[in-house]
Amino acid sequence: MVTELEARLEATLAPAALSHGLELVAVELAGGHGHPVLRVFLDKEGGVGLDEICEANSWISALLDESEPFGGSYTLEVSSPGIDRPLRKLGDFERFVGSIATLRTHKLDGRTRFTGTIDGVTDDTIALDVDSELVRIPFSAVRNAHLKGEVDFGQGKDGCEQ
Repeated sequence: MVTELEARLEATLAPAALSHGLELVAVELAGGHGHPVLRVFLDKEGGVGLDEICEANSWISALLDESEPFGGSYTLEVSSPGIDRPLRKLGDFERFVGSIATLRTHKLDGRTRFTGTIDGVTDDTIALDVDSELVRIPFSAVRNAHLKGEVDFGQGKDGCEQ
């Protein structure tokens, strides 16, 4: 689910994020060896604002300059996780019980993709309600997971129908 480099970067950045009152949601590495792109997703209760993202860009850049994980140039993207928030840790699934999630897994019962409501977590197993059927997915089988964002266009700020 997470590469060795991503895990090392998370270990470096997570304590710094906490010291700034933020949660490190995920670190993703994209792009090729010639020009890697490092995406850092941060959040906090009530959401993270643009000022916090800009400030985080500075301290993350400083930490990366010290550790030089790429040995050359790279692109840093710092943002909130958005409505399709990645689910990386077992605790993420516990936190978002009742939310709809999409999981990509190693082959389970002939399937590799599951979308449903997170029903709970027991030991290292995620219970997912998929079309009214409770599916149990070992966390070790999860390759990628994220919340399935929902946007309600039914009412505006003033409560009026749109």
